Amino acid sequence: MAARSIEPTFAELFTPKLITVLRERYDLADLRADAAAGLTVAIVALPLSMAIAIASGVTPDRGLYAAIVGGFIVSALGGSRFQIGGPAGAFIVLVAATVEQHGVDGLLLATMLSGVILLAIGLLRLGTFIKFIPFPVTVGFTAGIAVIIFASQLRELLGLSLDKEPGPFVPKLLALGRALPTLNVSAVAVALLTIGIIVAIRRFRPHWPAFIIAVATAAVMTWLLGLPVETIGTRFGGLPQSLPAPHLPSLSTARITELLPAALSFALLGGIESLLSAVVADSMTGRRHRSNCELVAQGVANIASGVFGGICVTGTIARTATNVRSGARGPVAGMLHSMFLLLFMLVAAPLASFIPLAALAAVLTTVAWNMAEKHEFATLLRASKGDAVVLLATFLLVVFRDLTEGILVGFGIGVLVFLQRMAEAVEVEQPRLLPEEDRPDTVSGNDREPYDPVLATDPDVVVYRISGAFFFGAAATVAAALDRIAEHPKAYVIDFSAVPVLDSTAATTIEGFVRKSQRHKAAVYIAGARPSVRRVLLTHGVRPPRVRFKPTVAEALVSAHNKAEEASTKHTVAIHD
Repeated sequence: MAARSIEPTFAELFTPKLITVLRERYDLADLRADAAAGLTVAIVALPLSMAIAIASGVTPDRGLYAAIVGGFIVSALGGSRFQIGGPAGAFIVLVAATVEQHGVDGLLLATMLSGVILLAIGLLRLGTFIKFIPFPVTVGFTAGIAVIIFASQLRELLGLSLDKEPGPFVPKLLALGRALPTLNVSAVAVALLTIGIIVAIRRFRPHWPAFIIAVATAAVMTWLLGLPVETIGTRFGGLPQSLPAPHLPSLSTARITELLPAALSFALLGGIESLLSAVVADSMTGRRHRSNCELVAQGVANIASGVFGGICVTGTIARTATNVRSGARGPVAGMLHSMFLLLFMLVAAPLASFIPLAALAAVLTTVAWNMAEKHEFATLLRASKGDAVVLLATFLLVVFRDLTEGILVGFGIGVLVFLQRMAEAVEVEQPRLLPEEDRPDTVSGNDREPYDPVLATDPDVVVYRISGAFFFGAAATVAAALDRIAEHPKAYVIDFSAVPVLDSTAATTIEGFVRKSQRHKAAVYIAGARPSVRRVLLTHGVRPPRVRFKPTVAEALVSAHNKAEEASTKHTVAIHD
């Protein structure tokens, strides 16, 4: 009798990764590694959290509250080992618009409501559907946010005097253009100094904390030279040295109804951003997050952040990647990052008063430059007309209209593009009755080949066959299946002979698998790919010498074994020499 797979229980699906890690004999060495990673991330998060809060139209302490309270809960309850939670640049426009329309009290309530929505999405196990976002939509969305962040920092970068800065992109640029006569040369110099230090450190000393060094240098220079630039102290009066007492904003049915659209936008954006960040961590580490558990943690974190006066919380890609690169072993690193931020606030709050706003604007400018996926953007423009349309529609709507509108329209166009590709991929072989009649199992009559057990038992080569349309809706499923291959063979063969159509999201999934295989020094062969499928793969970087294309699985297997034997022979000769 065939064994049936046992469905995981509710408790197993929502057990935090923290519990999983602690069960793995977490020891003192792991704690030391997590403490070092947490300190590194805290040093990065300190200026970023304040800069994002200021750009969002609130005081810098609210960004720190979000990173401390929300960040701790994201790591403690989340479904990702390495996720770092906190305020994100993606929220700047939405938060600023909410503050302008509903005040800070309305922002806090919208943040808490978004937490409730995320909690419900996670508990209802709807987080899986967030993965069905086409790759061109995520690239266009990210690039659009980068442009918006840069535009929001021009006022501080140039030290312009402006009574009221409009929120929409075009009116903002027009208002900034009219304010150019008030340009502050000292602010420009501080901003250029900060950017120059960040770029130089990343070029020559990439393991040093570039943000904090650049901001501290700018603050010292401003103080020593007495430069006439705005600082945190002159605009906000400094930072508090403790967390505020928990406080609930005023609640009423009318107020909740009024803020529900903003809360839905926060939840949608936060869900997408956090799961993208978790996927990045997975690709860097070979681990796999649980999306619904992660959304539950994001929901609780946003509720708690609002209670303590913080702004929206989500998974942050740059800080999460820093956490992984710093050698983190698990969620304890993210929890310690929050504790270190609290310690910084308790001890060094008076010193923050000297930080120039132009320096913080320079930090966000470099973040915007790095988060804009320029290579992917250019690749998608060349990939196909459909991908280019989805990309540009999302990008332009995010910049000139609305973030949520950009995502929804981009997704809708992506679905239409997929349907059109599927229609073009249909081939009529011969007329048959529906339903189709059974056919005899003959060796040659129906182009069938005898079963070869070597395909399933070969220890050196793993063969994986993908059947059907491989598009953004199936990319997450295929990625999960590829990640579950426990062996580390000498080569992988991916059979594409039954794939009629492939989109950019799917091609990016294969590119990520190739990258992981290279880390394990395993060759990747792609067999039977149609010319149209191969063209998409090549466009997205799945090309020789990273992969080898073969007409059939049999030829790929022969080539893989020959290469493995050559490597083994060379290794044997080297030993004898």
